[in-house]
Amino acid sequence: MKYHTKSSLIWLRMLHFVNYSNRLTNEHLKPYGVTAAKFDALVQIQTHQPITQMKLAEKLLLTQAGISKMLSSLEKEGLVCKKVHWKEKEISLTPAGETFLTKILPTQLDFQSSFFEEVLTESEIKALYQMMTKITKNAHDKIADI
Repeated sequence: MKYHTKSSLIWLRMLHFVNYSNRLTNEHLKPYGVTAAKFDALVQIQTHQPITQMKLAEKLLLTQAGISKMLSSLEKEGLVCKKVHWKEKEISLTPAGETFLTKILPTQLDFQSSFFEEVLTESEIKALYQMMTKITKNAHDKIADI
């Protein structure tokens, strides 16, 4: 631990939190037959629809092969549909996808919020949100340079 800085320890804590959160989220979503990754994809599609497959892959930090596999699965489940416009595939939720997401979104948001609301005060949550916004923007800017 002698080589770690406070910043590197924060990064490790964040990494562990995300891993724990993903594991618990997958368990929480299991009764609905969806993973955390698929849930995230559905939320991104709902928020930005119609969204191109390429843009969705960027938002989810997936390769084109990874997004194709995920979308094929979601399409087989009847939750999304693809339409080809010119040379790009646009993705939207189907009515069944909208219904499904409307059903699970409130419980998932409550579940995720509990990680913070059970241990942080409202002012701590606000401060953490502001700090994470700065950190996320910095990471986003660095990715844009790659």
